[in-house]
Amino acid sequence: MTNLTASRTDDLLAAAGLDPVVTRQFVRTTLAEDLTWGPDVTTLSTVPAAAVATAVVAARATGVLAGVPVAVAVLEEQASVDGVSVTVDIVRSDGDPVSPGDVVLAVTGPVRTLLTAERTMLNLVSQLSGVATLTDQWQQALAGTAARVRDTRKTVPGMRVLQKYAVRCGGGVNHRMGLGDAALIKDNHVVAAGSVRAAFDAVRRHAPGIAVEVECDTVDQVAEAIAAGADLVLLDNMTPGTMQAAVALRPSGRPGQEVRFEASGGLSLDTAAEVAATGVDFIAVGALTHSAPVLDLGFDLTM
Repeated sequence: MTNLTASRTDDLLAAAGLDPVVTRQFVRTTLAEDLTWGPDVTTLSTVPAAAVATAVVAARATGVLAGVPVAVAVLEEQASVDGVSVTVDIVRSDGDPVSPGDVVLAVTGPVRTLLTAERTMLNLVSQLSGVATLTDQWQQALAGTAARVRDTRKTVPGMRVLQKYAVRCGGGVNHRMGLGDAALIKDNHVVAAGSVRAAFDAVRRHAPGIAVEVECDTVDQVAEAIAAGADLVLLDNMTPGTMQAAVALRPSGRPGQEVRFEASGGLSLDTAAEVAATGVDFIAVGALTHSAPVLDLGFDLTM
């Protein structure tokens, strides 16, 4: 087992591609939320201050892990607040498949610290592992095709970076992180600007170096978006036949500026392969982050 320290935890978060400062602040907020109405009265009443034990986080269902470094950060943060030492043994890592009974990590330390951190830790790692598990299911449904499942901005408020990390753990790819790292021209933007072309040109003038995606409801709009120079075209609520007709408009002879296509709306695991067969590059699934069932994980003392 490794003694948890701030630097050790930061290394784990950084290796996962997570900003240690941002993640730690989020962890502090979630821990503080659980203690807003006072200290852990049940634990303080029933557990002697000197009690030390080992506990394990173990899977109770089949899925894919995400958020193990975040779980470690929760334990380390609570230990720091309590002024105690905790050691951890990471048995399985993010992206690993798990089955019921598989141990994810084992932690040894003061029982009061472990139990105070328990629910916050499980809330986060279970939610993130649920996202990774659902993403993996979509990727399996797309096996043998060139399409990739991609997330959206339909994330739990405050958890976007972590949820999008979980999507990557499940084998998916990320769409834009926010409103400023890429442009997505949607129907309301088209209405405001007057046309697809007018909206596209306005974005290009305002942010000339940014990638521009255009949401289209019809094949005619797809043709207009391609002619304008869109980097990516979102095919919104189209039938597979209409998607295939839209993808057929993909131009050749645009070196370094290939148009890519993304399907969105009304999609399901049962139809994923059929949609991928139309030639789209991505399948956008908001449910990855707004509706993924949590992966059932338990935290049990072995004292």
